[in-house]
Amino acid sequence: MLRPKPLLLLIILGGGAAWLASRDEALLALAWLASGLIPWVLYDMWRIQQLRWWLALPSKRDLPTAPGAWGAIYTRLNLIAQRSDSELKDMRREIDHVYKAVDELPEGVIVLDRFQHVLWANRTAQQLLGIFGERKPIHHFLREPAVLDMLEKAHQIASPESRTSLSSLPDQLGRFFEFRLHQSDTGEQLLVFRDTTDAARLDAMRRDFVANVSHEIRTPITVIAGFSETMLSIPCNEEQTQNYLQEILRQSGTMSRLVEDLLTLSSLENALAPPKGSSIAVHTMLQSMCDEARVISAGRHDVAIDLQGPAALEGAGNEIESAIRNLITNAIRYTPEGGHIRITWRVRDHEGWITVIDNGIGIASEHLPRLTERFYRVDRGRSRAAGGTGLGLAIVKHVMNRHQGRIEVHSQPGKGSQFSLVFPASRVHAAAN
Repeated sequence: MLRPKPLLLLIILGGGAAWLASRDEALLALAWLASGLIPWVLYDMWRIQQLRWWLALPSKRDLPTAPGAWGAIYTRLNLIAQRSDSELKDMRREIDHVYKAVDELPEGVIVLDRFQHVLWANRTAQQLLGIFGERKPIHHFLREPAVLDMLEKAHQIASPESRTSLSSLPDQLGRFFEFRLHQSDTGEQLLVFRDTTDAARLDAMRRDFVANVSHEIRTPITVIAGFSETMLSIPCNEEQTQNYLQEILRQSGTMSRLVEDLLTLSSLENALAPPKGSSIAVHTMLQSMCDEARVISAGRHDVAIDLQGPAALEGAGNEIESAIRNLITNAIRYTPEGGHIRITWRVRDHEGWITVIDNGIGIASEHLPRLTERFYRVDRGRSRAAGGTGLGLAIVKHVMNRHQGRIEVHSQPGKGSQFSLVFPASRVHAAAN
């Protein structure tokens, strides 16, 4: 409430006193009173109009100034306006931070109004669906029948329950997306979608892995059970008994190797990367592996070694030896008797290359990209007859990944194969004296 100035009080009191002193002079007192009030009323009206003018655009206009009571009001309003402006700026900064964070999400996020018009979409949704502009219907950008059907049902039922749909996108062939719709009580909707292709592939790999392990174990178990039942139910001579026992022993060895390879794979997947502190003398290791290869071959192949320049590798020696052993064993299995197998060591562009070369049956080009998959075999019958588990090259791949290296494969049917383990320059050093 505005407080009258002392002058105004004097005018009012003086006018009242004059009226009481002489009734005839009442009109003069009233005129006197009015002459004092009218300027004050006009002054207040002018100040109110200034205040209204400022309130129309408070963020773009300066608050008026005035002395007295109006000055106190303007000062108080100015403090409120500054506090409100500061809070609004803080809120906008927080909203901008939220928008920027949501923009960086790999998932697409779309905010829809109750008429399913796009209010906002993050960068991922804009790129994958081509969303642009504002207040445009979502079906202008998203035309997948399954997703549109989900949106239509949600619009009709108007339920806050979440809904999910799996679909693909025209510009993302071979990839699959999960669309999830969240609806508020007031009708606004949040549509979130993410790429589930890798997760689906991983699930498929797990299912295939379980199926392959079951199949690989079932075969030797069936053979062992069959020969055991035969020996128990039918009288056998000594030669038959020996043959049956040898086959049982062979199949038992196959299962044992399979379990060992599975345990090796599991340990490689779960263990930390090998440190770079331990040094391996490459020449000594490869010479030992060459002697081992000659024992495994039992004279059926010509096994040679070619070492260039002494060097040392940093890594886990047992893992690297396991990878080389798998390559050498495969070369012996798939190279006919009388063939040649060569183990080499080279340093090229500061990278260490351990290569196993054979002139065996070779591998067709269409099989090369899948060689390191678990249980993948070019010829299942031949691989099983040779005693392989289908996990050797998968182990090699994991060993090289843990050593930041890679596998290079070159092969031609009928001409042989060349498998190289390539180690990064950071793990290759000059041999210690």
